[in-house]
Amino acid sequence: MKKRIAVLGATGSIGKNSLDVISRNKDDFEVVLLSAHSSRRELDNLKKKWPSAVCVLSGEGASPNGGKEKLIQAIKSVRADITINGICGSAGLEPSLAAIESGSNLALANKETIVMAGKLAFRLAEEKNVKIIPVDSEHSAIFNLLEAHGSAEEIILTASGGPFRKLSLKEMENVSAQDALAHPTWKMGPKISIDSASMANKGLEIIEACVLFDMPPEKIKVVIHPQSIVHSMVRLSNGVINAQLSKPDMRHPIHDALYWPRTVPSSLDTLSFDSLTLEFEKPDSQKFPMLTLAWEAASRGGLYPCAYNAANEEAAAAFINRRIGFLDIPKVTNYVLAEDWSAACLDKESVLKADADARLRAVSYIDKNMS
Repeated sequence: MKKRIAVLGATGSIGKNSLDVISRNKDDFEVVLLSAHSSRRELDNLKKKWPSAVCVLSGEGASPNGGKEKLIQAIKSVRADITINGICGSAGLEPSLAAIESGSNLALANKETIVMAGKLAFRLAEEKNVKIIPVDSEHSAIFNLLEAHGSAEEIILTASGGPFRKLSLKEMENVSAQDALAHPTWKMGPKISIDSASMANKGLEIIEACVLFDMPPEKIKVVIHPQSIVHSMVRLSNGVINAQLSKPDMRHPIHDALYWPRTVPSSLDTLSFDSLTLEFEKPDSQKFPMLTLAWEAASRGGLYPCAYNAANEEAAAAFINRRIGFLDIPKVTNYVLAEDWSAACLDKESVLKADADARLRAVSYIDKNMS
């Protein structure tokens, strides 16, 4: 029987790549739900290609025939076997929880779900007997490596280094949002491109890896790897490092997630070692303090990871809108994390309250000190 697939964020990078994988394997999959935040025209075009799918515009102002509540309702009603969550940012949290609640396996590209409320999501997944399958290339690699080897002593996340890897701290003072959007390897949306430039994206992945793989923060390492061929590594108890390699193409982890737990041949291009050069270097914590702040948030636990994410989202938006400079992003995040976020992540309401409070603190700091 065909697997029933819901694709959230269908007009974004993850959504488009997911639908490409599904199109290549139509005998195995049926699309039952497509959502977009605000791209009504693109969603209408997808409806023509996938006429049997429920289509929901989930952004603010989409009511009465859309909006967040409409999306949550659709997720719960379509009975998907797998929900691919490619929604950007904290907006993806409630759809993720709704998918799990509905009994759907969750193919997760929305790392904020785990950063903000990972323990809550896994507790619910256990209750509903569903699987959370990471789709980020790094966490997908670790997921597959751990399935092969059982356990690891250390996780090594690879990072491209973004567009500012070779710039000095002084040169980074005057970079623009347009500069930050020019990622050297991946084609992504604006928010995640900014996060890649500041390495906040890798910071979020540090926090996510701690929760996904039940590893303490000190066991999560980061190495710069500009070619994005090695998607991440694990060090085993015998000291040997195992890595997953492929071309930098998000369709690979999406394909794996859709077919899990089976390994199925794909029609995607495979990696050749002819004239292949792989480079690795240590990340510069002075240039990219968002990494250090992420390790600190992960170590403190509680709602610190949620606050880290909220502060970064507000700071990145302010940078895109030219209200702050690029190097102000970690300043805003550090200011927010100076507050006490040690309360436990008890339920969705406590997470959403912490998220809102952290955003207010970030916006207030920007308004008073940087505008």
